Amino acid sequence: VQLQASGGGSAQTGDSLRLSCVASARTEDFAGLGWFRQAPGKDREFVAAITWHGSSTYYGDSVRGRFTISKDMAKTTIYLEMNNLKPEDTAVYICAANFGVGARWWRSGYSDWGRGTLVTVSS
Repeated sequence: VQLQASGGGSAQTGDSLRLSCVASARTEDFAGLGWFRQAPGKDREFVAAITWHGSSTYYGDSVRGRFTISKDMAKTTIYLEMNNLKPEDTAVYICAANFGVGARWWRSGYSDWGRGTLVTVSS
């Protein structure tokens, strides 16, 4: 499975950005896809997840109400709409796929990971 994230960049506090992640290979077998992020010197943090063949979503506490995950199955792409960005959202955002757990937050449930796209939010 290949996962290619894009859409990162520089933003200011309160701005919005939309990230995309295009998946290829075995997409019909996906149970769920998710976004994680990793800031310098910090552990990888769960952001959001969505089931591939259903409509369930799940969000991390720090982004719930500000970020929205969505999908376009025809384009085998998931999106992360990020609103009201804060400096603490600065991180590399990485998309990941799983074949069993669906829209879940634990890292070990995901077997395939992309390279990520950098988001930098300044105050």
